[in-house]
Amino acid sequence: MGLTLIIVGAAALVLLIVFSIRRTRGRDGLEHHKITAEALRALMSSNRDILILDVRQPLDLLANSEIIPGARRIPPREALEKPWLIPKDEDAVVYCTCPSDKTSREVLRRVLSLHFSRVKFLSGGLAAWKAKGYPVETYAESFHLDTAK
Repeated sequence: MGLTLIIVGAAALVLLIVFSIRRTRGRDGLEHHKITAEALRALMSSNRDILILDVRQPLDLLANSEIIPGARRIPPREALEKPWLIPKDEDAVVYCTCPSDKTSREVLRRVLSLHFSRVKFLSGGLAAWKAKGYPVETYAESFHLDTAK
């Protein structure tokens, strides 16, 4: 009886560890859709056509008006409501400044649900890009603060 309890306890512990690892490894199943700042920079340097989309919240853009050179800004609400603004047949990378890339992941989930396959999110967002010393430029276009929920 004692040996049975030890075996059952050990099996339960192993299962708990396995589930914990799986949950933290690919929290939302998007880990294979991420790209690092280094990999994005390499793609840009190779002159490969890649659409870079800044999907930061308006207040985040107001707080930090820098943007990755060549990036196009799409307000996250628009990207979620009108995913066709992101071309389905082009390689694209979305980025934000949210902790854990929250906005980028939301946009990515939305386009993946519509069977887009060529979209990735920049892991670490703009902060990861800047931490590597890669160039940024000032975002000078006007935009609206989205105050509606």
